[in-house]
Amino acid sequence: MKKYLLFFFLICLAGYLPAQTGVETKPTFTVVKLNAATPVKNQAATGTCWSFSTTSLVESQALKSNAGEIDLSEMFTVRNIYIEKAKNYVMRLGRAQFGEGGLGHDQIHAIATYGAMPESAYSGLTGGQKSHNHSKLFTALKTYLDNLIKTTPLAENWIAGYINILDAALGKAPAEFEYKGKTYTPKTFAQEVLKFDANDYVALTSFTHHPFYEPFILETMDNFSNGSFYNLPLYELIQLTKDALNSGYTLMWDADVSNKGFNQKMGMAVYVEDNDKANIQDIVSGVSEEGAVNPVIRQQLFENLTTQDDHLMHIIGLETDKKGESFFVVKNSWGEVGPDKGYINVSEPYFAINTISLVVPKAAISKSLLEKLKIK
Repeated sequence: MKKYLLFFFLICLAGYLPAQTGVETKPTFTVVKLNAATPVKNQAATGTCWSFSTTSLVESQALKSNAGEIDLSEMFTVRNIYIEKAKNYVMRLGRAQFGEGGLGHDQIHAIATYGAMPESAYSGLTGGQKSHNHSKLFTALKTYLDNLIKTTPLAENWIAGYINILDAALGKAPAEFEYKGKTYTPKTFAQEVLKFDANDYVALTSFTHHPFYEPFILETMDNFSNGSFYNLPLYELIQLTKDALNSGYTLMWDADVSNKGFNQKMGMAVYVEDNDKANIQDIVSGVSEEGAVNPVIRQQLFENLTTQDDHLMHIIGLETDKKGESFFVVKNSWGEVGPDKGYINVSEPYFAINTISLVVPKAAISKSLLEKLKIK
């Protein structure tokens, strides 16, 4: 783990903005393709970027399918995944990852298993709260579990005590709720309103220590559920991302944002090489050159634990700068920060070096590639 693990954890945990100096005027970009997305939200003091980003992807899919703008509850999923994490942690006697983090496939799994509901039915805010803060909740849950596994056999109703902690912090989740004049359960809402099918989404990555075009369990801390990702060569992953965007689809993006090339306040992310004395302002202003796409360096940074899954966001578009270089338009979940009110332009080299994984609508993937991956 990185020696600055706490710093990186806070990036996703609390919407923390890395130290950013000398914010300059952002360059002008030309729009290539912008796809529909719901308003920017703020995960605030929680480590739930995985839910916010992938929920945003599902909301964009609803817009694309003409289901309308739906504001989904992130915290309904967070609650359900916390219960799954607890069961995993207990059965492994505490020798398993238990934290606030997760990956995009956890959101897809949760909707498929437990359903979904609108924010209006379950906000996860109680006692007059205006924003989320899970620091006390996480401590209470972890303490409960650690005390629980000290004695065996476990009490048969141990999960009830755990759920009581969730209820006190997030509120009880309704079994039924009203939406546009009709009563739904979480499952019927997912089926009838969202038309949700977990098979409509594919998890992808690109690393050379596993065979290409085969799935493997991604070795990251927050992959507590041991999810598999299809492995593509880097240049194919980049091209797939561009093709998906140009075809009207959006993607969930899991990346490392703990380096000096990512600046939310400036609304820019560019690849500043570790051995480079330059900074993001030098590259944006043209004083220094941006680092190049390099699969070998990418792999090295992953294996020496420099590149980790710090933060998950939602890619919704593609733009070019004055030199014609590609930049991805990314929706963050830290509130309306920066010149683009919560959005950030991410260069292709930054994306190439720092991407951990993607969740992509299957419809955005070419038939030939689906056949190559043996995905039906």
